[in-house]
Amino acid sequence: MNTWDEVRTAFQVARIGTVSGAAEVLGVHHATVIRHIDALEGQLGVKLFQRHARGYTPTEAGRDLLQVAQATDDQFAQLAGRLKGQGEGVTGELVVTSLEQLSPLLTPVLVAFRAEHPDLKVHVLPGERVFRLEYGEAHVAIRAGAAPQDPDNVVQPFGKLEFAMCASKGYIDRMGMPEGEADLARHVFVGPEDPASRAPFYRWLAGAVPADRIVFRTTAGRAALDAVTFGAGIGFATRAAVEASPDLVEVFPPRDDWSVPLWIVTHVDLHRSAKVQTFLTFLKAHAKDWSGISV
Repeated sequence: MNTWDEVRTAFQVARIGTVSGAAEVLGVHHATVIRHIDALEGQLGVKLFQRHARGYTPTEAGRDLLQVAQATDDQFAQLAGRLKGQGEGVTGELVVTSLEQLSPLLTPVLVAFRAEHPDLKVHVLPGERVFRLEYGEAHVAIRAGAAPQDPDNVVQPFGKLEFAMCASKGYIDRMGMPEGEADLARHVFVGPEDPASRAPFYRWLAGAVPADRIVFRTTAGRAALDAVTFGAGIGFATRAAVEASPDLVEVFPPRDDWSVPLWIVTHVDLHRSAKVQTFLTFLKAHAKDWSGISV
């Protein structure tokens, strides 16, 4: 039974809810959409949709079929993403996802890499979201914390990102420099929105100061750095960020139990492609000079 065109049409009708919307997405006439739905229902001998004035709603049989269609659509997207990353040269797109805190170090490397490969288009996806390498959402990921365990990924250690305790010059002028850990209780701090944050420096902070001394909380690393810079309280930043800011001073230097393990992650299907291998070699060579990364 050759029904893929009809199944794909049914999937779009179910996703959008109207024949006209599905026709627009598929680039066909609305009559073709209706014909595909009628043909598929005829072949299967069941009703896949309830028709009503507002559009089409899947029946129970329709929902069962569309689960298969969704999985197939995802597999095609996965294949397309991987194929885009394959190629003999350093051309096309390079998608890199990493921590926001690495941007001051990583961005110059990406700019320099593209200068050597002008046919390349670079996409940088910073933040906490874990992009799916198997779907081609990213070609290279720099991740933090415990080593990723997906068996389809190639995982390489990338050292540890060092964090220092820091404050703005304005804050130190107002409140003074802490005279050791015992003096921290008289200060206020910038911390995570989630009191159970897994970041090692925030876990340490939760045990070192009373919770009511953390007076500015946020979910974003960049917002936390800005809050410290503008004097909201003492907080944590990478050594590179402290060194790059004329407004920040180091309160306590980086400690090993505050550092965060880093990992370079690639999907096994793309790991040995020319583009990924060329970039990884370039990245590792430049990362040797990064401040605040211990290897």
